[in-house]
Amino acid sequence: MDAPLTITFPGTFPGGAPALGASGAIEIRRADGTLADRVEAATAKTDRKNIGAAVSDTGLPHDFSYESIMIDGTRASVHPHHPLEYGEEYYVTVDPGVFPGWDGVRDPGDWRFRTRKRPPHGDPRRLKVSAAGDGDFCTVQGAIDAVPTGNRRPVTIDVKPGVYTEIVYVREDRPHLTVKGAGAGRTVIAYPNNDLRNGDKALADGGPADVCPRRVLETSDLHNCWRQTFGVDAADFRLADLTVHNTTPDGGSQAEAFRGNNERIVLERVDLRSNQDTLRLQGKGFVTDSRISGDTDFIWGTGTVFIQDSVLESTDSGYITQSRNDETRPGIVLVRTRLTQAPGVPVGSVMLSRAAVWRFTHSQAVFIDTKMDTHIAPVGWQIDPNDCAQAQSASFWEYRSTGLDGEPVDLSQRLPCSRQLTDAEAAQWSDPAYVLGGWNPESADGAAK
Repeated sequence: MDAPLTITFPGTFPGGAPALGASGAIEIRRADGTLADRVEAATAKTDRKNIGAAVSDTGLPHDFSYESIMIDGTRASVHPHHPLEYGEEYYVTVDPGVFPGWDGVRDPGDWRFRTRKRPPHGDPRRLKVSAAGDGDFCTVQGAIDAVPTGNRRPVTIDVKPGVYTEIVYVREDRPHLTVKGAGAGRTVIAYPNNDLRNGDKALADGGPADVCPRRVLETSDLHNCWRQTFGVDAADFRLADLTVHNTTPDGGSQAEAFRGNNERIVLERVDLRSNQDTLRLQGKGFVTDSRISGDTDFIWGTGTVFIQDSVLESTDSGYITQSRNDETRPGIVLVRTRLTQAPGVPVGSVMLSRAAVWRFTHSQAVFIDTKMDTHIAPVGWQIDPNDCAQAQSASFWEYRSTGLDGEPVDLSQRLPCSRQLTDAEAAQWSDPAYVLGGWNPESADGAAK
């Protein structure tokens, strides 16, 4: 069973609100008294567990840093290190020091429960997730883990309305999955994962052997595949009708909401929220009818990405895209998008894209039929070094850019090595199948496949 344990404290808690202490533990024991799990208060903020049977490129299991005890107002949730067994009776004890000012739970008879008798036995190709407990699973990860490795058939995971506070990870050998919510804003997957918790900064001294699977950039992709809220290393994956929010605060380091690192990944009617590096796609990805928010490189990666009919909201000064594609594949192509801004973003403070052309010589970002607000800088693009003579292989292209009012944008100050597409070129690059190397992610009626 994958449900977290919850504790609701009285409204008149000593000191005003519960807080996590530095001593004591929460123990989950079977009815016969044997220990099933132990969560220590002292290490709860930086606890570790394997998620999604994650394995590094060298075959080593990867344990994520996570919070095993989380407090929200007068409610605490306890996230065990592994799922509990089906058909078992358990009891829980809580030492007094876990939540200072609260006596805890010492009597084995005070908090007892029994898990469901058996795993779900309905249609294995349709799984239901509900935070309220009326589905096959209580967490998105629980449903993903139920899909057998080596899966070859389409499996749909329906996620009911609610907030799911978890890191989600899909291994490479679980392809053909669809995770579908009840609508963006109604189904929300949220977690404050980031580079300081699980990325290169956090694991700088953790040993070079525990590295990312399916690495693309050997020297800079050692551990940054573990820092997102929702990560996918499997092909033929689809995410639809939900919000993924990386709740890392502004300035809290790189923190992807969604990272996809394989072929034929579709994001449809999703709301992705973070600050730096919100969406990262490698391989081939297609995004439609969605909303993506962030400030620094909030759409980035080495992949070929086609984004259409979506809103890209800048939450601060910064850069919308950063493409690191090489000469073998196109980069990021955006068609009929709206570039909006959160309140307070300065005029002219956001670049369409930036590229380190000394390293990523073939970086490509293409904006076609884009409506943009006043936060977009007149120069449009930023390169390092700021020398167009060193960006001969890069592609910074636009076509029919307008303001939100539909009036043409003044392009007189654009970066000299950017250019405007012809009508024929724009028509070609507006075709997803052309950009994505023959993969057509749309059916005849316009639905993503």
